[in-house]
Amino acid sequence: MKYFAHSSAVIDEGSIIGENTKIWHFSHIMTNSKIGNNCNIGQNVVISPDVIIGNNVKIQNNVSVYTGVICEDDVFLGPSMVFTNVINPRSSINRKEEFLKTNVGKGASIGANATIICGNNIGNFALIGAGAVVTKEIPDFALVVGNPARQIGWVDEAGNKLIFNEQGIAQIEYENQEYKIENGKVHRIK
Repeated sequence: MKYFAHSSAVIDEGSIIGENTKIWHFSHIMTNSKIGNNCNIGQNVVISPDVIIGNNVKIQNNVSVYTGVICEDDVFLGPSMVFTNVINPRSSINRKEEFLKTNVGKGASIGANATIICGNNIGNFALIGAGAVVTKEIPDFALVVGNPARQIGWVDEAGNKLIFNEQGIAQIEYENQEYKIENGKVHRIK
């Protein structure tokens, strides 16, 4: 094995786990899930069938990543945050064909106890505050908080709040980076 799995972890046949990934106590990796290299899967985590986890993803304790979720590289999922995969679940009705997909973009972070309603993608490097309830698409570099989640600003790739000048440019001198806001979207220009 090129990865570490605690003796209490359950790893189903058909799952693919990358090199140097660590899977901790009481976690369950279900069939056909794919986990990249250098990931850390905390205690009591469930990775459902067909989930895709990129490289260098950190999943904290008590998170269930349900079928339909894709986490790109460098994603952080805080303790006890929640994904859903059906809009109107009922115990007596099987709605597996209605699972909605959720994509968490590269470098995004989702805080502790946040809830992501299925079908709402999280943009690259977005920062979802602890306890937020995401009910709509979140753009790249957005900072959102609350229930329902509302955008209160923008962040850089390191999660620092961006402050734009009159020309719509935010400079991060210590990282030698620049960001530009145009038409309600932020992108890195340097």
